[in-house]
Amino acid sequence: MDHAALTSLIRSRAEGAERFIVALAGPPASGKSTLAATLAQSLDGRVVPMDGFHLDDAVLDARGLRSRKGSPPTFDAKGFLHLMRRLREGEDDVAIPVFDRDLELARAGAEIISRRDRILIVEGNYLLLDQAPWRDLGLLFDLTISLDVPEPELIRRLTARWQHHGREAQAAQDWIASNDLPNARIVRDSSRPAEITLGPL
Repeated sequence: MDHAALTSLIRSRAEGAERFIVALAGPPASGKSTLAATLAQSLDGRVVPMDGFHLDDAVLDARGLRSRKGSPPTFDAKGFLHLMRRLREGEDDVAIPVFDRDLELARAGAEIISRRDRILIVEGNYLLLDQAPWRDLGLLFDLTISLDVPEPELIRRLTARWQHHGREAQAAQDWIASNDLPNARIVRDSSRPAEITLGPL
């Protein structure tokens, strides 16, 4: 399914709904953020990123989780679930946090979702994870989409990402092998099937 067909499908499914929420899940570097932004622009919608619920590095250090940053326990999953319930109910002027990758931290209240924002594209690794409390998100989505990208391509994209953010080549490879790929495999092996699965974009 190409972008035009996907946009048309969402627009058709969302017709008449006061709020329509699309879940866009996939492993790190699968293209979620890019696709979410493109869909939101085409549909006059808004992007809600799960990454805003990253726990701060200081918290991860205290819990011994810094080396597994980006894995399910390093997110405030219950906080994210609470946010999604507020958005599902159509609450007005909901402040959402946004993760700043350059600073490697989440900025609280970085954006506001209003009742007028009818179509929401929610993007994140673990939106379809079949583990508590993540699985409770399933009832809040109107359409689920997953991105399926082969590991060699993920490695290529992740290498480019970390080098862009200043990591030396070996440090980037070590981090990918010890952290990013294990997280990608959690997404692959422990997520519920999506209604639509897309290949590399």
